[in-house]
Amino acid sequence: METRKEQKERRRWQILKAGLDLFVRRGYAETTISQIAEASAMSTGLMFHYFPSKEDLYLALVSIGVEGTQAPQAMGAPGPVEYFEGFLSQLISLTEAEPWVPQLFALMGRARREGAPEAVRELALSIDQVQRSAEVIRQGQQEGLFRPGDPLRLSQAFWASVQGVMEQWASDPGMAAPDPAWLMGILLPPAP
Repeated sequence: METRKEQKERRRWQILKAGLDLFVRRGYAETTISQIAEASAMSTGLMFHYFPSKEDLYLALVSIGVEGTQAPQAMGAPGPVEYFEGFLSQLISLTEAEPWVPQLFALMGRARREGAPEAVRELALSIDQVQRSAEVIRQGQQEGLFRPGDPLRLSQAFWASVQGVMEQWASDPGMAAPDPAWLMGILLPPAP
């Protein structure tokens, strides 16, 4: 039997996933609290016990996205190549198990670009994964593991590709998982 705490956490995740789906499909401005409550199979009043406003819900989702950007560093990869390969492997496995993951990527991209409340947009823009990854790329270049070139531009190309794949996956949940080697090809030196 589910405890009260477990029930509360399950309902919170119901709301988060319903809000995520609606925000990605309809946009922040076009999504209403009543639509989120209906998609969560609960009353609007009950939903307000979990999130006092639509902005609070959006902020909670972006906070989850920000936390997720720590994954490459948290893995403690032994080297530059493993840093990216491990992240991609983990991301694809997680996406296959949890279909909301690509939606979170799409939401984060949207929150940085358009129509998000200012506090949400600032939080989304606070992530600097590209700069952090450029340092790892620079290290890999010094070790002869990555292709030559501007590490920042290589990092931008890598993360833009990951973002694009995840946004495509969000719009086509039946999409087959890409081979991580394709994305790693952006960073690895060309075969002789």
